[in-house]
Amino acid sequence: MTNLSRFDERTVDWQPLPDVDHVWLSILNVDDTAKIVDVLFKFSANEKIILHRHTANFNTFVIQGEHRIYSPEGDLKEIRPAGTYKAGLPDIEPHKEGGGDEDVIILFSLRPYNDDPIYEILDDDHSVLDTMTFGDLKEMYNEQQAA
Repeated sequence: MTNLSRFDERTVDWQPLPDVDHVWLSILNVDDTAKIVDVLFKFSANEKIILHRHTANFNTFVIQGEHRIYSPEGDLKEIRPAGTYKAGLPDIEPHKEGGGDEDVIILFSLRPYNDDPIYEILDDDHSVLDTMTFGDLKEMYNEQQAA
């Protein structure tokens, strides 16, 4: 007899990512000393989030669904199924991400090691519209804990 269990996302306190469609997050921990933020991200099924670039080290682990990576033009570049772990370095190539046929849930361990940007949000010309820093995520975490 096989005992199958799935991740129960109903236990997660999902918060929308301000000004970004198709993505929710739940910050699990902020380590001030090491400057590491562990956060769950959920991307909508069959949607793409805003064009961005990772500007800090990060690790990912796909918990549920398929993590899909797209070129800036929207072409599918990579599919990471549940159970996939990746250690990533700052990425000079902008991209979009999203879920497959179901919402995807990914654990990101963001490692800026300082207060430089973690992400750059880009427009279609790859100009920086906004950034997200360790301080931004720490502020969100503190608000989440106070609620």
